[in-house]
Amino acid sequence: MEQMYYIGLDVHKKKISYCVKDVSGQIHLEGAIHATRMDLNRWMKTLPQPWTAAMEATIFTGWIYDHLLPHAAAVKVAHPLMLRAIAAAKKKNDRIDASKIADCLRCDFLPECYMASTEIRERRRTLRYRNLLVRQAVQLKNKIAVLLMEAGISYDKQRLHKVGYFRDLLKTHPEINESLRSLLGLCRETMVRLQKTEGALVRSLERDPLLAERVDRLMTIPAVGPITALTWALEVGEVKRFSSIKKAISYCGLCSGEKSSADVTKRSPISKQRNKHLQCMLIEAAKMAPRISPSLAMVYNQERQKGNVNRATLAVARKLVAYLVAVDRRQKDFLVIEDQNRTAA
Repeated sequence: MEQMYYIGLDVHKKKISYCVKDVSGQIHLEGAIHATRMDLNRWMKTLPQPWTAAMEATIFTGWIYDHLLPHAAAVKVAHPLMLRAIAAAKKKNDRIDASKIADCLRCDFLPECYMASTEIRERRRTLRYRNLLVRQAVQLKNKIAVLLMEAGISYDKQRLHKVGYFRDLLKTHPEINESLRSLLGLCRETMVRLQKTEGALVRSLERDPLLAERVDRLMTIPAVGPITALTWALEVGEVKRFSSIKKAISYCGLCSGEKSSADVTKRSPISKQRNKHLQCMLIEAAKMAPRISPSLAMVYNQERQKGNVNRATLAVARKLVAYLVAVDRRQKDFLVIEDQNRTAA
């Protein structure tokens, strides 16, 4: 068999430090290159064959991973927090980091994390951009209200962003001068433009052949709409990477950390090590779910009786994760057991 060479990459915006080692740990190549596709192509021609590479997960990892994958025996991405715990040291620089990543890869100690396919990552980028537009639209709505309050102008909070009411308010209110009117009009125009763009992005993702069937299937679950279904499909990628529902719940950030010592168990607040996009979307869906689904309303009420509203919402969110995992694994529409029994009877 050919000897495998192990490459550790410390990736930055403008520079990539690398360290090439053989199975015994001897360094064959070491240095740094510019973080461009052309420099990577020239560098790969100098590498001994065959080789496998590993790097830490960063904002720049995606394009480097895609560029190296066709030329390598394997390319792996490491979890940053776990890698830091394994390779912690007093002295730290890019050269040492690349060497330690190579050692972790060589000794099979690399805390590898999931890397979604290029197609999923491209569509995920679109969905996250849509989320940015939604946040900006909300900021503009708040700014319109703030501008009116600064000028001491009363308004109907429930109708403020309705087209007819807003237009009449600008035309008829005597305290709105020309300067304020122009600012309010600009905020309104920008907000409408953002909302139209956001809607177009969502429609394009819903109609995408890669996602359409899966999203339609997930939307058969009570309280799961197109945004929740798209977020689940794109943030999770392949559901089979979760060996249990508990691990999926942990990934979504819907459980607290645990510290046990000497038969004493302590529960900490909800962990920050989670997918924040999924966590936010599932919490929002869980707040609406009890109004839509009787079974989820029962879950909510059982936890609510213990006196904590947030705890009840988390229980509903965890139940939604269980539904999403089940539908995704079986690749069948959601079916309520009671309804099935009633049909059979």
